[in-house]
Amino acid sequence: MKLALLSDIHANLGALGACLEHARFHGAQEFALLGDLVGYGGEPAQVLDAVMALAHEGAIVLQGNHDALAAFPPNESRAMGEMTALWTHAQLSLEQKRFLVGLPMTAQVEDLLLVHASADEPQKWRYVEDERGAGASLDAAMALPGVRYVFGGHVHRQTLYYRSTGRGLMPFEPTPGVAVPTPRHRHWIATVGSVGQPRDGNPRAMYALFDTTAALLTFHRVAYDHHGAAAAVRAAGLPEFFAKRLEDGR
Repeated sequence: MKLALLSDIHANLGALGACLEHARFHGAQEFALLGDLVGYGGEPAQVLDAVMALAHEGAIVLQGNHDALAAFPPNESRAMGEMTALWTHAQLSLEQKRFLVGLPMTAQVEDLLLVHASADEPQKWRYVEDERGAGASLDAAMALPGVRYVFGGHVHRQTLYYRSTGRGLMPFEPTPGVAVPTPRHRHWIATVGSVGQPRDGNPRAMYALFDTTAALLTFHRVAYDHHGAAAAVRAAGLPEFFAKRLEDGR
């Protein structure tokens, strides 16, 4: 079975559509969306319509910190992320808000644990951005029966670490489009990158495809109309910083 792993869509409908199309072309049979469906971007209601349709078809959908913030925004905005949460909240229907509130923070599919941030107290939204964070997340996941893989998002970068018997955590530098053997005698943790807001200097959308039968993980980058996504941010009256970030991939 091929499972498409998408995270951090951030209300970017064009990037989501491009990644879904790419994943289906490459044989994806199931889909998992690992949180931060909204926030920052200019098309939250449209993205949630698409995500809710996927969920109706059986896709796994998790809650991210921006989803929680959009469902229950602060009374006053003290930062740009909070300001966009207030705006996002106003764009959503009652049904969409209820959908966000009802999303789980983790899901286990056979020997895979899916989470938005860290498996180590996922409600605290810790970043898995180095070997220490990856190790804490992996240790927490290993307490669950049968887990060999942890897949998450939150950091907007594509990373992969593994642990074999008697060794510490080892980083692996993934190459987009190149399948990585991830045998089950090791433990693996990966962040699949951001569909809707890459931050590595490359504006192309990110996602990953995991072949559960062959134990192969492939990270992908997908071109889409990022200038159009930036235009949607500007049209919504959101901060110019978020539009420039889409154009520059930073």
